[in-house]
Order: sequence, then C-alpha cells, then structure tokens
Amino acid sequence: MADPDVRKVRVPDQVVTGRRTVWGSFRRNVPALVGLAVLVGFLVLAVAAPLVTPYDPIKQDLSQARLAPSLSHVFGTDNLGRDIFTRIIYGARISLVIGLLAVAVGLVVGVPLGLVSGYFGRWVDIGVQRLADIMLAFPPFLLALAMVAALGIGIRNVIIAVGISVIPVFIRLTRGSALTIRTQGYVEAARAENASNGYIIVRHVLPNALAPVIVQATLSLGITILTASGLGFLGVGVQQPTPEWGSMLGDARHYIFSDPTMAMFPGFAIVLGVLAFNLIGDGLRDALDPHLRTF
Repeated sequence: MADPDVRKVRVPDQVVTGRRTVWGSFRRNVPALVGLAVLVGFLVLAVAAPLVTPYDPIKQDLSQARLAPSLSHVFGTDNLGRDIFTRIIYGARISLVIGLLAVAVGLVVGVPLGLVSGYFGRWVDIGVQRLADIMLAFPPFLLALAMVAALGIGIRNVIIAVGISVIPVFIRLTRGSALTIRTQGYVEAARAENASNGYIIVRHVLPNALAPVIVQATLSLGITILTASGLGFLGVGVQQPTPEWGSMLGDARHYIFSDPTMAMFPGFAIVLGVLAFNLIGDGLRDALDPHLRTF
C-alpha cells in the first residue's frame, strides 16, 4: 500500500504543474498578452487617476470648451470644458465596475441554475430551460434596455439589467457541462457511497465545469461593458455628469462633424476595453482546453 504521506505531497505538485501548464500556454499567446497589457493599463490609470491628471472629471469650465488636443489637454476638452482624457480614465472605473458586477450577477444566478438543470434533469431541467428560452428570445441589449425601462435609470439598475442579460448564457453553458459530468465514473462512485446531491454538485460537478465558465465570464466582461456603454449612449444608462464611456460618446454625437475628437477618444476606449477582454478570453480558452493547448 502506498505511503499516505507520499500521496499528500503529490497532489499539490500536480495542481502546481497544471497551473504552470495553463500559464505557460497563456503566455505563449501573444494576442492574449496584448489584451492583458491593455487591461492592466486601464486598471493602473483608473486606480491612479488622481495622480495621473490634475483635472476634475466633473467640474465645468466653459472658457475651455472644445479645445483641440494639446500638451495641457492631451485629448482636448468637451463642450463643457472638461478634460476628455481625465473623464476617460475616471470613466474606466465606472465601466470596469459595471462589467465586473454585471458578470457577477450572471454567474451567481446562471451557474447554480445551470448546475441543477443539468444534474437533475427531468422537470427541473424543463423549467429552467424554458426560463432561459424566454430570456434568449430577446437580444441581450434589448433585454437590458427593457429591464432598465422597468427598473429605472441609475448605476445600480444598469448593473442589474446588464447582469440579467447574460444569465441565460451561463445557464446554457453550465447545463451542458453538468450533463456530461453527471455521467462520469467519479460521480457514479460518489452516488454509490450515498453522497448527497448537494455534495456531488459542489464537490464534483462545479469544479469540473469551471473552465468554460471562466472563459465565458471573461468574454462576457467585454459584452457587458459594450451593453452598458450602449445604454449610456442612448441616455438610459449612467447619467451625466458621472464620467462613463457610453454617455460621453452620446454627448459627443452632437459634435461628430464639428469636433470629431470628442467622440473618437471615448469610442476608442470602448473598443480597446472590449478587445482586451476578448483577447484574454480567447487566450484562456486555448490554455484551459487541452485539445487546443500548444507547448
């Protein structure tokens, strides 16, 4: 019989090796590293915003309205004399927080529903999937727009609305994984030992379903930022004077021909943010999927 002390040492070594393999595959993916660098850049600027720029993102100065980019105002100023660069880096705080919390809503609601749907099947599966079908009948942006119309305007309601729009994706993804995992030998062995369904779901099904969920969560961060920006552009998202990329773009559309830089820089920030999460998500997918992993 093997020495139990040896077994205790080997398990952590395998875990560490797996983590190193995933990181080794991820760091060989140049686009994913570019996306990670862009995201880190946004995070650093957002956290250190008061140290990076001396301007107030909200204070108006009409004497400085619509100035062209210069050394004192790198991206110029908007129609109310506010520094655009300052508002973009402060807006990164709002956009990233909305994205993270909205995805958290999708995970907290969608993953448990997907797990019980796929594991138990039968009437539980039918009920959960009909709910997902109803939500999927609406395009995600239209569903978020409808939820904002019902809940009202405000950052909290935007987070809830955008989060609800990504719930069905996590339900379907987690259900698919649970349907496969519940037939595996280790799950059957746990049932033979009279383990409770709750224990099996938490101990066996959830950990083995996490890889695709992590990838989808990363990709959904870009989708939620884009959705929240779209709501802000239409005037039903984050309201002025709070700096947020979508609302900044919405204000700038009135000056798209006379002063295109007002719209160009917020739009570029949205593109970079969404692209960064998409590149990171693709890199994680390739690193976590052994069939796609390269060494």
